[in-house]
Parts: sequence; C-alpha cells; structure tokens
Amino acid sequence: MQITTLTFFKYQGTYNKAWAFGMMQFAHAALASVSGQQFYKLMGSGKGMGFNPLPDWSVYALLQVWETELQADTFFEKSELMQRYRKHSVGHCIYYLKNITAKGKWSGQNPFIPHSELDKDNPQLAIITRATIKFSKLRRFWAYVPISQKRLLNNPGLIYTKGIGEMPIIQMATFSLWNDKSALQQFAYKSKEHATAIKMTRELDWYSEELFARFQPYRVEGKGNYFTNPLLPS
Repeated sequence: MQITTLTFFKYQGTYNKAWAFGMMQFAHAALASVSGQQFYKLMGSGKGMGFNPLPDWSVYALLQVWETELQADTFFEKSELMQRYRKHSVGHCIYYLKNITAKGKWSGQNPFIPHSELDKDNPQLAIITRATIKFSKLRRFWAYVPISQKRLLNNPGLIYTKGIGEMPIIQMATFSLWNDKSALQQFAYKSKEHATAIKMTRELDWYSEELFARFQPYRVEGKGNYFTNPLLPS
C-alpha cells in the first residue's frame, strides 16, 4: 500500500538557513539508503505562494514515496537525519498522501502508484505538479507565470500552496491542497488565465519533462503554526 509524504521545514536565523541549504547536498547520503523508501526529492522553495523564481531561504521540502505507511512512520520517529532537521527548524509539517492518479515523469520515471483504499468521505485533494523548463523557453515561461496564477492565490477553495523545486528557475514543482474536487475544477477549468496557460504549454512546448499527480491527503503531522493549514496541530 504505497503512500507519499511531503514534509515542509521552516527555518529562522542565518545559521539554520545556511545549514538547510547545505543539506540539499549533504542529506543525500543518508536518504539514499532509507528502508522502505522508493523515491525521494530534496527541494527548496520559492517566495510566497505558487510558482516564484526567487528563493525562499526559510522553507525547504522533502518528498518521499514509501512502500508502506509504517515504514514512513519509522523514519520520522527514529531517523537520526530527521532529528537533525527538527533540531535546526522552528516548525515542520508532514502531509501523508494516497495517490489517486499520476501522469508524466519525474527524473525519467513515474514514482506514484494509485492507492486502492481511498476514503470516500474525505473530499480534500492535494496536487503535485512538476516540470523541467526548457532553457530556451525560460524567459517567456516566467513572464506568464504571474498571469496564470492570478485566480489561484485568493481562491476560497484553496487551503495551502507552495512552489518547490530541485533547481531554481529550471526544475520547478507546486504543491496545492484543496477543499474538494469542485474547488480544484473551478480553478483548473473556469479560470481563463489558467486555461490560457495550459494552451500555451501545448503550443509552445515549454517543458522537457513534466508530471501531474493527484492525491487524497489523509493525515497531517507537525509542529508550529508556520503553515496555512487548519489540519496542522498548533
């Protein structure tokens, strides 16, 4: 029963932010051999909400795909690496996700397997989008991003969103959490700006690789009130 976790860490102070930036390189040695982990990505984040090419040095993310929820829990509870992350951060938030569907590739593969046991009484949806932007298309892509997000940031159906990515400007991703399917569809299909962005993506062939994945969020763990999520314990 594969599950996915996405962990956000919040840092304060120059020393801790520098430590977090360094761990984008140095954490790989520990993460590469985690038991039960099928896929992972260490990512930084962009300022504010949604896509932003300017880095947010205070927030970093760790995406992990697990064979089982038990293996994820074991990692978060007993891993020395996680203890170090908690020591340096002032808050963290772990989203537990069951995949509904995923299209495309991330680093040459699609790591997400649809979960067979979804809760029909849980209407919330989480979306992860990821893309590698072609170098020749960077300027035009980033010029249109503010327009495409116009209806996103004040959307009443949106609980939380953050731009994340492995490499600033070129390799970008977004995580968004929605009240329900209707709220997502209102933005995806009735926002003229977003519809135009989809059309331009097809016509201009912005991406060398892309992935769109939909999840059911079913559990949230964390410490601190640094993330806009009513499910997060204070």
